[in-house]
Amino acid sequence: MPFTFDNTYARLPDAFFKRIAPAPVGAPVMIRLNDSLAAELGIDVAELASPTGLAILSGNQQADGSEPLAMAYSGHQFGGFSPQLGDGRAILLGEIVGNDGVRRDVQLKGSGPTPFSRRGDGRSALGPVLREYIISEAMAALGVPTTRALAVVASGDHVVREGMMPGGVFTRVAQSHIRIGTFQWFAARQDLDNLRVLADYVIARHYPALQQEENPYLALLNKVIERQARLIAHWIQLGFIHGVMNTDNMTVSGETIDYGPCAFMDTYHPAKTFSSIDHQGRYAFGNQGPIGQWNLTRFAETLLPLLHADQNTAIAMAEAALDTFTDLHQTALQTRFAARIGLEPDHADDWSLVESLLQAMADGKADFTLVFRHLATALDSGSDDTVTRLFNQPTAIVAWMNVWRTRLQHVGRSQSLALMRSTNPVYIPRNHRIEEAIKAGNAGDFKPFHRLNQVLQHPFTEQADCSEYEAAPAPDEVVHATFCGT
Repeated sequence: MPFTFDNTYARLPDAFFKRIAPAPVGAPVMIRLNDSLAAELGIDVAELASPTGLAILSGNQQADGSEPLAMAYSGHQFGGFSPQLGDGRAILLGEIVGNDGVRRDVQLKGSGPTPFSRRGDGRSALGPVLREYIISEAMAALGVPTTRALAVVASGDHVVREGMMPGGVFTRVAQSHIRIGTFQWFAARQDLDNLRVLADYVIARHYPALQQEENPYLALLNKVIERQARLIAHWIQLGFIHGVMNTDNMTVSGETIDYGPCAFMDTYHPAKTFSSIDHQGRYAFGNQGPIGQWNLTRFAETLLPLLHADQNTAIAMAEAALDTFTDLHQTALQTRFAARIGLEPDHADDWSLVESLLQAMADGKADFTLVFRHLATALDSGSDDTVTRLFNQPTAIVAWMNVWRTRLQHVGRSQSLALMRSTNPVYIPRNHRIEEAIKAGNAGDFKPFHRLNQVLQHPFTEQADCSEYEAAPAPDEVVHATFCGT
């Protein structure tokens, strides 16, 4: 068997999950196996690629040591609380400890109905499976904490969505799938005993050093706030829009999870949304920081009984912790964006320089990734043309470039170039390229999918014959909306 499971979550009380086996699929075919990730995890790649491995990754065979289960959780979805959500189309096969000593979950998505499916079929169309593979692995290559993609399997069956569509099964790897919504599950049921079990489990699994703290639950709150503040800043640096920042889509491990209606921006605008169901712009690009803090406030509410026996004292402790989010997030933003324009974050005016650049990009309808990517080109060549031609109103950016070049005189040129080239990707998973790969995959041609994945594994390095993957979409290629896939 390719996996050596050691399942700590399955040993928690029954209130945490429902035991359920994956439902078999008709004619599974391996589309892509992430050999490098499997090797990192200490998995025998040959066994995983064998018929037995395919049977496990499709849900047609249960691996030795697997204890499949669907996790229970609640969540705020677009601000409204749903007391019962849970894994409706995902089944946790078990946990493995990788070569790095880190424990990780192995989960199937699209593996059939569970007790939490809420009248759904528990399946996934192939398109969302391909999308999650592309984007999660691209995020990993960009250095963003994220769940990972181990495999894509075509099920050989069809699912009913907008019409009949080919089905797929996705194998996801995560440090854990525990969410803010998992804590809300027990808080909503006033189940203090299991809430404490969950908090102790998370501390032991993800933050063992906190066990020595005077108040480990307060320390847990602070640590999750810190990780999420920095994670969201990393998204914003790259122009990434999660699209559905519900509390059940925010992990306590600090990993990006659930790549449904997400996208990377092309033309910059702070109010940009992609999700087809985000009609009010709740999860717009520029709202991600405030929404992150809102979600963390819901997390803090669940922990109040553990923070202190006196509720007023517990609330004061939680509020003090939550008040740190803004400074943590802003500091992370300033550090990341300063590097994008070739500066160390040590000058008081540098953030205003970033803000004026973003405003010029919004006014000039410029491509977010290409502007930052070609700042290094401009610095290296001495010509601003590669940047100014990206703007339909070049006046503001010409003025900005003059101020920027003056500021760079106080920084070493080679140092600035190194900063920009290490933080400004050449390639991102452009929406139109993803749609191209999905459309071809649905028709049985996976060459565009494989090619796109190959390019995105080296996002900061120019690659021969790959200019089309760098380019912004033509007007008729622009993707205006993305979908959840459920």
